[in-house]
Amino acid sequence: MPVAIITGASKGLGRALAEGLAARGWDLVLDARTERVLKEAAAAVSAYGTRVEALPGDVTDARHRAALVAAAWKLGGVDLLVHNASALGAEPLVRLEELPLEGLRWALEVNTVAALGLVQEALPLLRAAPAPAVVTVSSDAAAEAYGTWGGYGASKAAVDQLAAVLAVEEPGLRVWAVDPGDMATDLYASAVPDDGDPRPAPGSVVPGFLRLLDERPASGRYSAPTLLEGAR
Repeated sequence: MPVAIITGASKGLGRALAEGLAARGWDLVLDARTERVLKEAAAAVSAYGTRVEALPGDVTDARHRAALVAAAWKLGGVDLLVHNASALGAEPLVRLEELPLEGLRWALEVNTVAALGLVQEALPLLRAAPAPAVVTVSSDAAAEAYGTWGGYGASKAAVDQLAAVLAVEEPGLRVWAVDPGDMATDLYASAVPDDGDPRPAPGSVVPGFLRLLDERPASGRYSAPTLLEGAR
């Protein structure tokens, strides 16, 4: 069975992707910082009958990243790496004049540096896989200028650029940066707590991500809502 590593997999989009892949028979290595919530997610995903390894920890910790890849190796390798773990930099979001520099550093560390670190750790196993892929979860804030989203958007723009260069340097990989669009997640609620407008559940965009795996288009930046149109 193919094996995927998914970071930030205890809830939201990460958990929804884990369930979508498990339903297709994928074995999974799941990561999140909160052990209790991660165990609950792993138990739910395991109900699909696939092997699931849940490792609580912080993706900014090199030892934790190495443990994730080692767990995948024991399951058979790494066919897919999904970097979904994210940090906002400030909760709620604030204008750049108020953005704590430590918050910006943390967003860059989680969203950008850790993503590259995990790719570096997993690269030998990805190269050995028959159809390897890397997915970085992006945001429209990486491409558009929205007030208060500057720090988060900058970190996502940076990881988008890393993904684009990785695709050039590793032509045997598919590397997709995917903007999932607006979703009802804890991350968004923390970013803009006063925004009560309804948003789609994270599970609603999973078919778009699965379409990438089915059709394996060229490496690049994609929008989940656009992918969903072709997945129907």
